Amino acid sequence: MKALPLEPSSAPIAIGSRIRAARQNQRLTIEQVADATGLTKGFLSRVERDLTSPSVASLVTMCQVLSVSIGDLFAAPETFLCREGEGPRISLGGEGIVERLLTARSERRVQILSATIEPFGRGESELYAVDCDVDVLHVISGELTLIMAQESYDLKAGDTLSFPGREPHSWENLSPNPVEALWILVPAASGSN
Repeated sequence: MKALPLEPSSAPIAIGSRIRAARQNQRLTIEQVADATGLTKGFLSRVERDLTSPSVASLVTMCQVLSVSIGDLFAAPETFLCREGEGPRISLGGEGIVERLLTARSERRVQILSATIEPFGRGESELYAVDCDVDVLHVISGELTLIMAQESYDLKAGDTLSFPGREPHSWENLSPNPVEALWILVPAASGSN
């Protein structure tokens, strides 16, 4: 059996921005990394700007100081594209609402839901809570009322309301016009996808 000949790619692998991000996440200066690695500040700066490639030994040392694995520097970023109207439909309850998940089902850090609410559409008759830390409602078009135990909020296009995710609430569209809104849940609500 004949092996397929592969030509090596001449495209440079840009890892500098990932090294810089790892350094900044550790709240370290280039000088601190230079002291810890024995490499010069100038060399580290050139590496972060992808102007030079570090040796394997230098890369291993930098990764140890920055608490990042070498593989993470070369891994392709996980991306998820959801085109308009193509997100999977979900239902968190209510009448006259179509909800779609806009983030990947596997995403646990944040969850974004689009909601199209018909005129006079409404949420559950009893207040409900979502299992997340922060719930954000952004009205894209139309008007929507968010109802909480002690207060209600009349939101118009462009308004954004943030509240604790486990706070009981409901909603209603009191107008003869449809509403387009986004719900952002941080972290992703458990059990809603």
